[in-house]
Amino acid sequence: MSAQSVHQAYKNNSVSTASPGELTLMLYNGCLKFLGKAKVAITEQNIQEKNVNLQKAQKIIQELMVTLNMNVEISKSMMQMYEYMNHRLIEANLKNDLQAIEEVESYTLEFRDTWKQVIQLNRQKQFTGDQA
Repeated sequence: MSAQSVHQAYKNNSVSTASPGELTLMLYNGCLKFLGKAKVAITEQNIQEKNVNLQKAQKIIQELMVTLNMNVEISKSMMQMYEYMNHRLIEANLKNDLQAIEEVESYTLEFRDTWKQVIQLNRQKQFTGDQA
């Protein structure tokens, strides 16, 4: 088995065994990766690479939108933010706008870091709950 196939098997296993919270964290991290690649592509004037990576970031944001539980009040605000971020990525793609990408990147970082804290707090609650 090649190193690449081992890595792919590990990635597949990571996704299939991840909790919903961990999957959301993976989506945020993936979005950040593609935004970074798109920024590099713009600076290198590689239009095709920019387009591919911005579309991947948009698909991730669209997936985050689909997974929102609209019965929870904050989901309405999150939906508006995701729609805005998606719109900014369309603009960034059309205009090669690094600032728009960086704006979306900053929101994504903030959401990712907040989500990571939520996961950690839930783990702490589970751990202390198991000890009680």
